[in-house]
Amino acid sequence: MVLADHLRKRSLVYLLLLVFGMCAPPVLSAQNDKKTAGEITVVKRPDNAGTNRFYVSNQKLLQPLYLVKLPVGSIKPHGWLLKYLELQRDGLTGHLGEISAWLSKKDNAWLSKDGSGEYGWEEVPYWLKGYANLGYILNDAKIINEARTWLNAVLSSQREDGYFGPMILKNGKPDLWGNMIMLWCLQSWYEYSKDERVLPFMEKYFRWQYNLPDSMLLKDYWENSRGGDNLVSIYWLYNRTKGNDWLLKLAEKIHRNTADWRQPDNLPNWHNVNIAQCFREPATYYLQTGNKSDLDATYNNFRIIRDRFGNVPGGMFGADENARKGYTDPRQGVETCGMVEQMASNEILAGITGDPFWADHAEEIAFNTYPAAVMPDFKALRYITSPNMAISDSKNHHPGIDNNGPFLMMNPFSSRCCQHNHAQGWPYYSEHVFMATLDNGVAAVLYCEATVKAKVGNGEEVEIESRGHYPFDETMSFNVHTGKNTVFPFYLRVPAWCDGAQVSINGKVVKQSIEPSAYIKIVRRWKNGDKVQLTLPMKLSVTQWAANKNSISVNRGPLTYSLKIKERYVRADSKKSAIGDSKWQENADPEKWPSYEILPASAWNYGLYYKGEAPASFFKVVKKQWPADDFPFSQENVPITLTAKGKIIPGWKVDQYGLTDTLPQSPVAADGKIETIELIPMGAARLRISAFPVVN
Repeated sequence: MVLADHLRKRSLVYLLLLVFGMCAPPVLSAQNDKKTAGEITVVKRPDNAGTNRFYVSNQKLLQPLYLVKLPVGSIKPHGWLLKYLELQRDGLTGHLGEISAWLSKKDNAWLSKDGSGEYGWEEVPYWLKGYANLGYILNDAKIINEARTWLNAVLSSQREDGYFGPMILKNGKPDLWGNMIMLWCLQSWYEYSKDERVLPFMEKYFRWQYNLPDSMLLKDYWENSRGGDNLVSIYWLYNRTKGNDWLLKLAEKIHRNTADWRQPDNLPNWHNVNIAQCFREPATYYLQTGNKSDLDATYNNFRIIRDRFGNVPGGMFGADENARKGYTDPRQGVETCGMVEQMASNEILAGITGDPFWADHAEEIAFNTYPAAVMPDFKALRYITSPNMAISDSKNHHPGIDNNGPFLMMNPFSSRCCQHNHAQGWPYYSEHVFMATLDNGVAAVLYCEATVKAKVGNGEEVEIESRGHYPFDETMSFNVHTGKNTVFPFYLRVPAWCDGAQVSINGKVVKQSIEPSAYIKIVRRWKNGDKVQLTLPMKLSVTQWAANKNSISVNRGPLTYSLKIKERYVRADSKKSAIGDSKWQENADPEKWPSYEILPASAWNYGLYYKGEAPASFFKVVKKQWPADDFPFSQENVPITLTAKGKIIPGWKVDQYGLTDTLPQSPVAADGKIETIELIPMGAARLRISAFPVVN
């Protein structure tokens, strides 16, 4: 089977070899920019030799970042991303405070001045982390006021010794996991509001941590795995205060008491969310040490889980809740928590490394895996979502999946973790669409429609508006709005899957045949109304998953395609079908928040007819109208489909556990007739076959 075109662009091995060469010097320095206005180059990384004059970056004792996150509210999404945020606001995220018992204000430990009361662990900060940022991005007064209620209570809960919030003791030791998440909530609030209480509050809390004996620090399972989140907050505060070098000593202490994510051929545990969230801990600590081995460890963690459990489309891995040896078929899934944590990790790593790979991977999860984990109206979600799942019901599928209970059900109470933690996915993604650079420029990092307002060059504030229906369309345009002509660098990411990218300015082609996995750097004297157009040719490609029975998946640009299975939605009682650890508020009305089984109403057990030649000879692209409601992630609305040839494989059925059976070995001898079948983007397929057997 000839797959050179795809393997060159998408193979993880190729990508990981590529990214290890990440320390190549930039082509242009900040000093040269002033002399070379009008120059367009291709660079592996943005220039990080200088210091951004307008946005907080790393102080001198930390390694310089390549990309700097802009303050919350700097980016205003449009198009499908805005639609998704509005669905969140009107759906589960925006109304979870009315239905989740953990978010009840009655006797809630997070609202208590001394931390007493019920519900004092991760659920409130998990939800608030995304909910509040959703309000800041949408400028929604109702959400912001509700978030302020919780944040004011947290800021008022600090004790004399510096500790804040509920005190949860496990084996006589404080469990700091919930506080780690709440710190992220406070950081976003400070970026949005500049609330002067936040910095001294965090400093006092970190003094408390600094004085805590190692024997009392990060000893419980979750906090021990997730110490990297605490590191992010320490460095965040360090960069915003002066004379606090002791914070770096605290960071050393946190690192040595965190689980070891630097093992050459192992991970400290195999819980899917821990992996997606914690694999970046060594790269975070690299900011302090400068040791390349720390950075390499994060890349190695990424490789280990995907070599063993990630030979599946969609960018994630088959862990269900905990990865198990021998359970590697694409019918194994990942928690919704794992998806949003992987997206957040990728966004952070894009800033630390400047490596386009992390932005590519953030898009791969965001477009192909995450949308199918929630209902199109964002009013219910699924705990486990798999690349191959032809049934999504309320049955217990253990031991086929690593969970006992109705974990494939679309339910507004789909476990206490994902029910709350899902909220961060799209808001955090929105905040990284554009990022600042150390040479006082702007980088377009994640492509979608949005407007960024940022200071650049010598301090001029500009707006850059991006337009285009990416990832479904090949072209993105960027319109520059500025009060006066100003020189600054503007970077455009070229994804690894793209050959022959082209950029034009004001209608004139200025660069073409651009190499993949790089940035186009444009330094010029920008004037109001300048327009940059980026064309990213989206060729069809095929991935062969040799480690999973030689199955294949079909891609166009950043999108992977699934079989279109007719979906039959069966409404169910949300209380009766809820996962065991779910809890409702007493006055919650389940009629307003129904659950759904999704059952197949058409054949799903197809293999694809493919001989390993040029994919365009076997798969045809069908372009449709862009949906009027700006929501392309549903079967009815997808603007791009593929037609393919395939055969039903009679022996491939639902197995004894009620799951899509494991893949047959390809090639499969199938006696039936060849049929024309339709493939739709994987993110729009809530029932899906995405890894296909190949039929003769």
